[in-house]
Amino acid sequence: MAGKFRNIPKIPELRRRILFGLALLAVYRMGVFITVPGVDRTAMSEMMAAGGDGGGVLGLVNLFTGGALELMSIFALGIMPYISAAIIFQLLTVVVPTIERLKKEGEAGRKKVNQYTRYATVVLGIIQGFGISLYLENMHSSNPEMGLLLNPGWGFRLMTVLTLTAGTIFVMWLGEQITERGVGNGISIVITASIIAFFPSAIFQTYSSYETGAMTTFALGALIVVIVVAITFTTYMETAQRRVPLQYAKRMVGRKIYGGQTHHLPLRVNMAGVIPPIFAMSIMMFPSTVSSYFGDYAVGQAIQQIFLPGDWRYNVFYSIAIVFFCFFYTAVQVNPMDIADNLKKSNAFIPGIRPGKKTAEYIDHSLTRLTAVASAYITAICVMPYFLIDEFGVDFYFGGTGLLIIVVVGLDTLSQIENHLITRHYEGFGARPGVSEGSSRIAGRSGEDDAFGDDDSTPDDDDRR
Repeated sequence: MAGKFRNIPKIPELRRRILFGLALLAVYRMGVFITVPGVDRTAMSEMMAAGGDGGGVLGLVNLFTGGALELMSIFALGIMPYISAAIIFQLLTVVVPTIERLKKEGEAGRKKVNQYTRYATVVLGIIQGFGISLYLENMHSSNPEMGLLLNPGWGFRLMTVLTLTAGTIFVMWLGEQITERGVGNGISIVITASIIAFFPSAIFQTYSSYETGAMTTFALGALIVVIVVAITFTTYMETAQRRVPLQYAKRMVGRKIYGGQTHHLPLRVNMAGVIPPIFAMSIMMFPSTVSSYFGDYAVGQAIQQIFLPGDWRYNVFYSIAIVFFCFFYTAVQVNPMDIADNLKKSNAFIPGIRPGKKTAEYIDHSLTRLTAVASAYITAICVMPYFLIDEFGVDFYFGGTGLLIIVVVGLDTLSQIENHLITRHYEGFGARPGVSEGSSRIAGRSGEDDAFGDDDSTPDDDDRR
């Protein structure tokens, strides 16, 4: 394997792409430490640490921005407005015929949808930036001795909205440049880099807890075992497929007979990607956010307690939301009837199943069973961090959405690097003696628009090729 990685610098284009992507990631990480004008980032960090927001309402945003929100950086919103806009347009594809037609028009239609997504990103950035400015002013008025803000008021609000929105647009531009001139999906790589940025401090805190005796040797060993098993299991599940056998009908063209080959229809176990936990966490954050404005009342305090991450009631609602969005998003992404029609047009059929409606029903039944397995696996991975914190006292948030994103993006990036190696007549990472170099070894998601399940192609496209 080490020899395969040594082949990477031998390809000038691949070397340039990797270095370009790393350079832009360095620019992004430097921008994380530039604070919004008028905010004391030290006071902001102390306030979030004291209030526990890192694991609550603002925890998801802080995770996806690599701690930028905790420092109230110009990149505090990160790429979250863009992700929200992209998810909204994916859902609108189902209910708005105009957007659905644009997506089916090919490259020109997708560019149009991407342009609309950028406009929506600006609008969401303005709304979220204004909300954060109000949040900061409320925190400042609650604890004026901390000196969080220098000059609160409309001037500060407008400056914060402008700065945060511009930061989001810049991060979005960095992601697009990495996609075009680097390796992998830029937006996904930016998010992955932000999540990985938490690991050094988390490892140090865990080691410090062990040194001080706050964590036992058994708890540390159990943590290491759980992390290794979680990474292995997630990688296995993200590459797992249900291969439905296909048979192509024979047909005569001139004096030659074509067809008769046997192929398969690959149905991924996790069709929804990481959308379900992201949606579920967003839903779970909403009641806590609203109830925070009524913290002086008993009802507001009760709601905050119920939706406190780690509480058993929170875990139950969170699990139900993940299962729901797994089935919902898979139904949005994959249309069994379209797959059946494409197979019929390609003179392909599933042995023992009649083409058309019966094929669509068979595929729908297979997808339902696969989604049930995927929802159970995603729920287990996402609830695991809360179990570690509750049972072992581990303050090491590793798992859930972050783990899924890292695995999916890692597989996709390795798949694209492998394609470059194979194209230049080098062996891929999974090459074995006697295996054709033209075949792909790593089952990544390189065919998708991003790592969050935005896939415009149906699963049978690979078989039709």
